Amino acid sequence: MKDVFITRISKFLPNRPIGNDEMEEKLGIINKAESKARRIVLRNNQIKQRYYAIDDNGDITHNNAQLTKEAISLLCDDTFKPEQIELISCGTSSPDQILPSHAAMVHGFLKNGNVEINSPSGACCSGMNALKYGFLSVKSGQTSNAVCTGSERTSAWMKADIFQQEVEALVALEETPILSFNKEFLRWMLSDGAGAFLLQNEPKGDLPLKIEWMEGYSYAHEMEACMYAGADKTADGYLKPWSEFKSDEWGKKSLFAMKQDIKLLGEFILKKGVESLKKALGKHKLKPEDIDFYLPHISSYYFKDSLYEEMKEQGVEVPMEKWFLNLYKIGNVGAGSIYIMLEELRNAGILKKGDKILLSVPESSRFSYAVALVTVY
Repeated sequence: MKDVFITRISKFLPNRPIGNDEMEEKLGIINKAESKARRIVLRNNQIKQRYYAIDDNGDITHNNAQLTKEAISLLCDDTFKPEQIELISCGTSSPDQILPSHAAMVHGFLKNGNVEINSPSGACCSGMNALKYGFLSVKSGQTSNAVCTGSERTSAWMKADIFQQEVEALVALEETPILSFNKEFLRWMLSDGAGAFLLQNEPKGDLPLKIEWMEGYSYAHEMEACMYAGADKTADGYLKPWSEFKSDEWGKKSLFAMKQDIKLLGEFILKKGVESLKKALGKHKLKPEDIDFYLPHISSYYFKDSLYEEMKEQGVEVPMEKWFLNLYKIGNVGAGSIYIMLEELRNAGILKKGDKILLSVPESSRFSYAVALVTVY
């Protein structure tokens, strides 16, 4: 089996950063009334700015595949050209279409010759699953390199017109035209962008990072869906897909908007996350004190202290001084967040040979978790 190294990392964040007071202008005002939920959500998540693939005229500047293509292009130069890529593995929560696959569309923009492609579906863990596919491909010797990505273009899913038909339907029924908090919550949480890793079977470059191991855990066997799109959740927890609704109901119920079960999220996301982290550390006999940098993908700073307390309670406490976060200035880029976090850490000038970096990604969709250890080589 081959050793696998992250030899290059890139990110692409579209346009300029968007401050909190500009968000509603960019995404649109629903039913001509400013959101009451926005300030509550922003106060809790403590995100100060994010990025949208929307320009100052309100026009879309990039789709998801284009964001991803830009990140991959930034990995390449005269010493490693796009034509040398052997595998493209792309994870996202927000593909531009149902078919073709996200990776196929990215490959279409790259135009770099025949390659293998892979498109894991899912939410935040799809980026880690894309990485694991590339990791296993290079480790097994199937390929000598792989490009892995995580990306999101959720702004298009959060624009006011996505919810307009539902609001109009409520008005027609003479009901108060206010979206449920579960539907509006994510409008103020998410950001657009893409991150990319180049994996190779040799430690090339200035600061190669060796992938030691990767683990994944799902709790879907015992948990109902918590974050979803293209479906509606019934009172008994069943997720009814868009294909089982009449087409005139799709807009009236905002079926294609992302929704979050806030109660379920708060009750289980940290408990199951730390439980899975404990399993991974135990399997690989890694002690928390051996970790030099901990990169937890959290959707909101609201969860930071609670995550730390849960880690203490379950006996896997990583001291806060070892945590590395950039959520406040990048926003929640979902599947791309862990890529963008590691890119910033690697370029911060603080890593030294032998440092152990623990990556931890939760996915609330139906409670999946991914954990990985990389070492500065």
